[in-house]
Amino acid sequence: MQIGVYGAGYLGTVISACLADFGTPVTCCHPDSSRMVEMAQGNVPFYEKNLNEVIRRNVRCGRLVYSTDIESFARKSQFIFLAEDTPHNLDNLVLRIARLAPKATTLSIVTPVAVGTATALEKTLKHQKLDATVVSQPVFFTPGCAVEDFNWPDRILLGTASNDAVLIVKQIFHPLVMRGVPVIVTNHETAELVRQASTAFVATKISFINELSSLCEKVGADAVNLSLALGLDKKIAPRCLQPGAGMGGLFADSDMDSLVYLAREKNVNLRVLSAAREVNQGFADSMADKISTMVQPLQNKDVGILGLAFKPNTNSVAGSASLRLAQSLIAKGARVRAYDPVAIPDARLELNGSVQYCESAYAAAEGVDALVVGTGWPEFRGLDFDRIKHLLKRPLIVDTKNLLDSVRLRALGFEYVGMGRS
Repeated sequence: MQIGVYGAGYLGTVISACLADFGTPVTCCHPDSSRMVEMAQGNVPFYEKNLNEVIRRNVRCGRLVYSTDIESFARKSQFIFLAEDTPHNLDNLVLRIARLAPKATTLSIVTPVAVGTATALEKTLKHQKLDATVVSQPVFFTPGCAVEDFNWPDRILLGTASNDAVLIVKQIFHPLVMRGVPVIVTNHETAELVRQASTAFVATKISFINELSSLCEKVGADAVNLSLALGLDKKIAPRCLQPGAGMGGLFADSDMDSLVYLAREKNVNLRVLSAAREVNQGFADSMADKISTMVQPLQNKDVGILGLAFKPNTNSVAGSASLRLAQSLIAKGARVRAYDPVAIPDARLELNGSVQYCESAYAAAEGVDALVVGTGWPEFRGLDFDRIKHLLKRPLIVDTKNLLDSVRLRALGFEYVGMGRS
């Protein structure tokens, strides 16, 4: 079967590469010729763990092809994933592909869309007398783990009334189906809503443990052990229950905005989600306040930040608590130096020239009054902290991710401050 993926952004790049890795011929199509050439050469415009290797090996063996010819793409592809990062112009794209396809084609909508989009598209196709099947197929990728999430998903979710479409999807994802990954078939609206609800629930979970970590500091409890004990409860589960985490990523805000808009439109008050978003958005300000109490006055003091990406193994700074923390510190009069292994180019676009960017963690630590771990990059655990202690003006480390060994650092003479820990 010849598979088509339309989209050259984050979703289209990951999906086309990973589908080709199943051994299926895949064409990734987009009108941006320069982007297609770069992709064919393995030059991905964003950082995603293991993705470059997947693309290179499938391009090399001919399973993955990049094209700008949408007419040929529509004629040859028996199943097409619509995987742009935004739904802009999705209606026109669906109609164009349906008109170009020589026979009935199946269009799987992976692009994050508002609830009701697929049903509206089906009505439009029917009105235009075009024969195409629409499937709602949201995917659940975490930046930095997208290849792993594709190959080891929790479920395959399909919104469709077509049994034939379900059988085709099961054939395409045969390696996952044979491994026992559940396939959930429902209607369009449910599939579209699951994506937004999933994002909202994770945001709620993160906000909950971050609020509890503040309580832990007041009563002398340990938030890390608290989250471990809670997570081992099978009703709760441990993932996304670590104090210091933040809700971010390319689609997090848009998913929650879409859900809030839908609820308002239907006169439903999502009070839990509103509270969770408020906590999540205020996390950086609360951390800046904490740093301010330890470094008084913060005005004209130097603060080093390790990590600007919203999580490890990605260059995305969308929704990054570390980025917001830098902005909060600057607003309080501090001078900020920062280092991140891959996210500095993206951070520059957000922070402009307000931050001094460094080429290493050691350069970020040099002469600062406090060193902040803002992103949980594993490499920060292996730093030479004897060297860092001599570089710091004051041996103060604020670990917003509880990444480092607090016992060892205190033994080395550091003032160590974690999240929800005494």
